[in-house]
Amino acid sequence: MSINFSAGEDEPVDVLATTETALVQAAENLARLINRIKDGNFQEAKATPEAVKGLHRALEVVVLGRRDVEKLCKQVSGTVGATSLDFHAARDEIGRRLARLRDAEPG
Repeated sequence: MSINFSAGEDEPVDVLATTETALVQAAENLARLINRIKDGNFQEAKATPEAVKGLHRALEVVVLGRRDVEKLCKQVSGTVGATSLDFHAARDEIGRRLARLRDAEPG
C-alpha cells in the first residue's frame, strides 16, 4: 500500500512520534521535579500531582495511539477478526496422530 501526496500538501504529522515525544517530556519534567524535591526545594512538591497527571495522560495517549495504529495495520492487511489457518500443517498433524494410533493398536 502506498500513499501519495499531491504537490502543495503538507506531509502528515507522525502522531505516534509526537505523542512519544510528549511522553518523554512529561517524564523528564517529573524527574526534574523529583530531583528538586530531593535537593530540599519542598515548594516544588505542590507541582508534583499535576506532573504525575501529565505523565499519566501522555502515557495513555501513547498506548491508545499504538493500539489504534495496530488496529489500522490489521485492517489494511485484511487480518482483522480472522486468523489464518495452515491447512497443510493441520493435515500433516492429523496424519501423524493417525499413524501413532495405528502403531499403538494391538495386533
